[in-house]
Amino acid sequence: MQWTLVIPLKPLAHAKSRLSDTADEGLRPGLALAFAQDTVAAALACPAVRDVAVVTDDVRAGRELSALGARIIADEPGTGLNAALAHAAAVVRATRRESPVAALNADLPALRPPELARVLDGAAEFPRAFLGDAAGIGTTLLTAAPARELRPAFGPDSRSRHRASGAAELLLDAVDSVRQDVDTGDDLRAALALGVGSHTAAVAARLLIPGQ
Repeated sequence: MQWTLVIPLKPLAHAKSRLSDTADEGLRPGLALAFAQDTVAAALACPAVRDVAVVTDDVRAGRELSALGARIIADEPGTGLNAALAHAAAVVRATRRESPVAALNADLPALRPPELARVLDGAAEFPRAFLGDAAGIGTTLLTAAPARELRPAFGPDSRSRHRASGAAELLLDAVDSVRQDVDTGDDLRAALALGVGSHTAAVAARLLIPGQ
């Protein structure tokens, strides 16, 4: 089974505000873009992934991620993350009705294709499934089998909300790179310890990060 991944990305100017203690306002947009570039590149290198669609209205991000091979879908209807993901899944399935679809966070700079393949292979056993984040509170991946609605519930406590929605939680070990999203300085340090992609490494080299 090969998946279409839908990756949401907010305008870079407003991204990663919780990294203000680690990266100043001038660096955060570039850091958010680097996270997304490394996420998309790793996803496209995964044998379980057929293609990647990025949901964004950011012109710079759209240009850079399109150059990597991602399809760009407009952020509609403009009423938040979950509505945008549902819209993107519908756009994908308008031309590929039987495609399995997964929503993946854009801030997984340490993502490794073999680990992503393992998660997607596990998800293929369920109508809907999700992977909790490293903090044990959020979600980094939500999947829907062919002909199943994605029904995203990202946001605060999304792990609990996705479980309550009936999605199966994927209790896998040795997939740290798929769990390690980056919202805070501590998250970034953890991602750097795992080993980030080239785009994030280049931007992170300009930061002064204790413990790096």
